[in-house]
Amino acid sequence: MLFSGLPFLYYFLPAVLVCYFAAPRKLKNAVLFVFSLIFYGWGEPRYIVLMIVSIVSGFVFALMIEKKQNKKSGLILMWISVAVSLSFLLIFKYADFLIENVNQLPGVSLPLSKLSLPIGISFYTFQIISYTVDVWRGDTKAQRNIISFGTYVSLFPQLIAGPIVRYTDIERELQERKHSVTLAASGIQRFLIGLSKKVLIANVLGELTDICLKTSQPSILSWWMYAAALVLQIYFDFSGYSDMAIGLGRIFGFQFPENFNYPLISRSVKEFWRRWHISLGSWFRDYVYIPLGGSRVKTGLYVRNVIAVWMLTGLWHGASWNFVLWGAGFGVLLLCERFLWGKWLERMPSIISHLYLLFIILLSFILFSADTIPQAMQRIGGLFGAGKLPVISVQSVYYLRSYGLLLIFAAIAATPLPVTAFNRFMKTKAGSILNWVMPIVLVGLFLLATAFLVDGSYNPFLYFRF
Repeated sequence: MLFSGLPFLYYFLPAVLVCYFAAPRKLKNAVLFVFSLIFYGWGEPRYIVLMIVSIVSGFVFALMIEKKQNKKSGLILMWISVAVSLSFLLIFKYADFLIENVNQLPGVSLPLSKLSLPIGISFYTFQIISYTVDVWRGDTKAQRNIISFGTYVSLFPQLIAGPIVRYTDIERELQERKHSVTLAASGIQRFLIGLSKKVLIANVLGELTDICLKTSQPSILSWWMYAAALVLQIYFDFSGYSDMAIGLGRIFGFQFPENFNYPLISRSVKEFWRRWHISLGSWFRDYVYIPLGGSRVKTGLYVRNVIAVWMLTGLWHGASWNFVLWGAGFGVLLLCERFLWGKWLERMPSIISHLYLLFIILLSFILFSADTIPQAMQRIGGLFGAGKLPVISVQSVYYLRSYGLLLIFAAIAATPLPVTAFNRFMKTKAGSILNWVMPIVLVGLFLLATAFLVDGSYNPFLYFRF
């Protein structure tokens, strides 16, 4: 079930809201827990069992770790809990990838497991790991109410696409949280903005990427349109979903961490990853990079730490060699910025460093979206005319005329300019009138998004597979 789907918008969400706000305070977590399990099991009910096993495992291990916190046995229990959580991820996400690679050896032919990927397993596994590690570190107390802990792990607003919420982020809110009309209105506004980004921008850009891939008249222009549309599609798709998650969290009284901060205005790879999928980057920093020694080690170990973290980041996104290469590539680029051209970038005019970053992101996202490395190389080659492609074609010019304004609009919307202009306008006398009109605008966006969903069948979610 997707937030941008009609069943969620018109059936599931209204039912949750009615039951949640009708329930007494002590039962609100239970209501959220039950509905979150329903949400999770909508597509594949059998994986509710996996979710419950993961919850019980994390809950029990944390209690045992807390009792042995200052002893060696506590450390051993912590590592066992991490291993158990990762084993679920290994079995369901990486088993076939490993088997396929082992089968490349002479005389080896192991059967594939062919297990489907449980939605959101990468997200909730990391949440459970961070929780048990934080209990061992003494950063938080172990939760003694399994319903409250189950609510934390399965909370449907952030279950399948993040942000990766740590237990310490919402520990107090699990016990007691505030609800108000102002907070709910803010949440609704954030949700509708995210829905609009997803349905009205990302989905339409996705149609353009599909058209460019399937065109019978490929050209250099069509491949560059594909690359630009792909980057903007992924950004608005994922950031829109994060906006919806954060908005839903506010409606239910939770404050989730921000996950994006205009990454496409960055001037370096380092800055980009401080702005893109912030919750994932901070998770790897705190639970992998720093425990390995971070940057306070010898150069050789520092290089190892960076490459290890970024190869793991690539693998987190998917079980294939193109994701490994994608992650390792970013690791190498970060090392190059650290040791080779970082200072040069800082001295360059902002337009040059910005174009440098955008060029890297264009290439990397093609690798990210491709099924295989050869397929990615073929698409990247198209940007530079590989195969004697013409610069333009009749179809590519037609696509540019049809989608050019959307590409320009999306590129501007991916910067802080619209929000800055809006905030300045709201401080004027005319802006005060908009406060009264804003609810009408938001309702209009919701109805327009609904019309797009009813009229069209293209409504994927790119991070759904993680």
